[in-house]
Amino acid sequence: MTKSTPNLRERALGYLTRREYSRAELYRKLQPYAGEEDVNALLEDFQKRGWLSDKRYTDQMVHARRGKVGSLKLAHELRANGVSDDLVEQALSEAREEDRETALKWWRKKFGELPGSREEWARQARFLQGRGFGMDTIKAVLSGDIEDFE
Repeated sequence: MTKSTPNLRERALGYLTRREYSRAELYRKLQPYAGEEDVNALLEDFQKRGWLSDKRYTDQMVHARRGKVGSLKLAHELRANGVSDDLVEQALSEAREEDRETALKWWRKKFGELPGSREEWARQARFLQGRGFGMDTIKAVLSGDIEDFE
């Protein structure tokens, strides 16, 4: 018995059963397999049926990445996957409130003590910046005013 190659609809449903996708992300995954089929029409149908939702994808990403990265990195990841700016801003309003606590958690895990030199300050700042935190959050963590946001 041989396995038949799944058609575009079956392939898309297979992807969506594993996790949420943004419309743009699913489009990119399906395009190489499309042939003569219309990917946009299929995705429109999925959206009408409620099987594909950028809002649901955004909520899932924020939930999964919260506490791991800063709001700047999360916003970049969402925009890279085709989520609209309105949805990004809406989702990140609450994530920004947790940035200082998350940055402090990662800083304590990696360093634990305030920088003693400009070079060390820059190294710690680059680490936090790479995790997606803004300079205001980085300055608050590295200034030692930790009691302000605990």
